[in-house]
Amino acid sequence: MSAFQHLPLGRRIPDRLHAVSVSLPTMRDVIGYEEKDPVVVGHMTSGYPRFVLNPCLCRLTEHLTLRHGLAGRTLWLTASVRSAKELAAHLEKAPAARGARIALFADGGLNGVSHSENPDLYAEAKTLLQHTGMFLSSREAEDALVRFDVLPAAEAEPLFAGDAATEITRVLKRAMPAADNANVFHACSGMNAVYAAFRAVSELQAARGRTVWVQLGWLYRDTIGLLKKFTQDPARDYVYLPDVADMPAIERLFAERGREIAGVFAETPTNPLIQTPDVPALARLTRRHGAKLVLDPSVVSLFCVDVLPHADLVVNSLTKFAASEGDVIAGVVAVNPAGPDAAELRKRVAQHLEPVYSRDLARLAFEIGGCEQFVSRLNNVTPQIVAWLESHPKVGRVYWTLSPDSRANYLKIARSPSAVGGMLSFTLKTPLAPFYDAVCLPKGPSFGMRDSLISPFIYVAHYDLVRTAAGRAELAASGIDPELLRLSIGSEPVDEIIAALAEALSSGGGKT
Repeated sequence: MSAFQHLPLGRRIPDRLHAVSVSLPTMRDVIGYEEKDPVVVGHMTSGYPRFVLNPCLCRLTEHLTLRHGLAGRTLWLTASVRSAKELAAHLEKAPAARGARIALFADGGLNGVSHSENPDLYAEAKTLLQHTGMFLSSREAEDALVRFDVLPAAEAEPLFAGDAATEITRVLKRAMPAADNANVFHACSGMNAVYAAFRAVSELQAARGRTVWVQLGWLYRDTIGLLKKFTQDPARDYVYLPDVADMPAIERLFAERGREIAGVFAETPTNPLIQTPDVPALARLTRRHGAKLVLDPSVVSLFCVDVLPHADLVVNSLTKFAASEGDVIAGVVAVNPAGPDAAELRKRVAQHLEPVYSRDLARLAFEIGGCEQFVSRLNNVTPQIVAWLESHPKVGRVYWTLSPDSRANYLKIARSPSAVGGMLSFTLKTPLAPFYDAVCLPKGPSFGMRDSLISPFIYVAHYDLVRTAAGRAELAASGIDPELLRLSIGSEPVDEIIAALAEALSSGGGKT
């Protein structure tokens, strides 16, 4: 019997209350979700938590809106009072805030912001919380619903019984032995880790007249959003270099603007093209010019690459691989203790991080112990799937950590030549939709889970670019095919994963 079955639209992946992925089984569903088709959205009771609010958070918001007489207003629940104040300050500066009443909200340890109903203000708030990862945790919302007698009890799940924070750090330090406890910071989401690192470097470097941020390669959408929108003057201070391997272009930029550059942000490797820059060379260049290097190895995990010795800060989504059950949102920032300004960066990172809710910590600590074994298995099966895809006549190009254009750079930071991770992307020589609709693999956002996940990534992450000629030209300039498929390999038998791909290519997905 196959390890896979077609999952209906809106089914949580995994089928648990706090799941971080959701089934989008056809291209029609993907496009309907992106275009807010009521028929599709009506099935979406869950999704990736920074994009689709968890049912617990929705229900708690409705309860508190009624409890506090906030009819006619929009209420956003945040991770802390600090994040509520930051959201309120951001909204007050927005053009849409003119005439709107923006107020802080608090009730029994819960915090947030309410404002007059206004679609533009709503969009501003959601974008900020999405970029910074400062939403209230779904588990904290669930526990609040129990306190308010809205729910009889929290959903039962295995939790770590001891000191969860210490256990998480203990496991992470096996990947980053140079970082002691003082240099490892847990964050309530991967994007909150990115945001805290970005703010820490920006504040430190602004005092030195350095305000420019360099985006190296195509990054995750919210990281791009942060760099584009939250530099001091985006038209002047945001620089995008699309080719991660073009060290001469990077060197020319530093020769021209080195004194202005605050930091360089790079994924190691990138998402979704799985490309790796020359990290040691990049580290030498940034250090020589006084810029800070922030590296994000989330695509393969900290257990595949050793990047902290080269970086000033490492950020990583623990939702991926560490929380491999697919039901925890969390992140980490690690400060290189040997780097310049390490003490100042530690202080500033701590000021901007949002803490991980206690039950999320306990759930993550329960799962993280299996991370190394899971990653080790992926290292063994990924080359098999890559070899099969590369040999298939209906598959176009396959992208992975050891692709020829990136192999040498990746091996400079890989913990071993076999530490290749569990992510790959590929294109087809046949139309996308028939294959995607036919393939019997879980189809949804996120990666690094024990459930394999396949996604038409550019449609899901950058639909605004896919649907216009100008957007497609922008993607093409970065070497990205909008029809790209991203496959996150799970713990299912490798033969079953290959069989599911083969069946889809030979059936409707194989038609030209």
